[in-house]
Amino acid sequence: MTGLPPGRRVAVFAGGDSPPVQAARWIPGGTFVIAADSGLDHAHRLGFDADLLVGDLDSVSLGASDRHRGEVEEHSEHKDHTDLELALEAGRRRADVMVVVGGHGGRLDHLLANAELLGDHRWAGSEILWLAGEDLATVVRHRATLHGRPGDLVSLIPVGGHAIGVTTKGLQWSLQEATLAAGSTRGVSNRLTGTVAELAVRQGVLLAVQPGAVLTGPGT
Repeated sequence: MTGLPPGRRVAVFAGGDSPPVQAARWIPGGTFVIAADSGLDHAHRLGFDADLLVGDLDSVSLGASDRHRGEVEEHSEHKDHTDLELALEAGRRRADVMVVVGGHGGRLDHLLANAELLGDHRWAGSEILWLAGEDLATVVRHRATLHGRPGDLVSLIPVGGHAIGVTTKGLQWSLQEATLAAGSTRGVSNRLTGTVAELAVRQGVLLAVQPGAVLTGPGT
């Protein structure tokens, strides 16, 4: 799986299904915690108090809302953006590494929108890891290093268009200056040959998905 990159770090808790307890290991002490609406409930369940609560606050529980002592950035329920998008906007102003927790399960439209959202050009200055349930997704814009165990699955999914000039090292089916076209499944279900893989993308954005990697923890 992917080790945590260095830098100022923000954890963004999204709504959707509850994240596994192992997700807490991906959030070191000192991380600025942002909750997107009902993500506050998930943060509390994993033992984190949010520094900032963002959203229209239509789905956070009353108990979590009453317990919250951090800042609140409240938006109208008629807003044009999801709570997660607003939380990411707040996150990129504070850090250059964002760990997104949740945003999976529940509604399919939310899941698909979240995957595309994380690949948006607005976050190009940030390293982004997505802890989507038990699965880890690394947003790859130029280069990334993945960590795991030999044989672990890795899927490379282009988002927001074609991924051009994709080169890999440490995967069973290597790529050299390849194009992974939007809508293609060519990058699905590759595997690590060792404990580390290197990825490079010349143009476009990939989600490097490692099923089950959240459960093992970062850097192992």
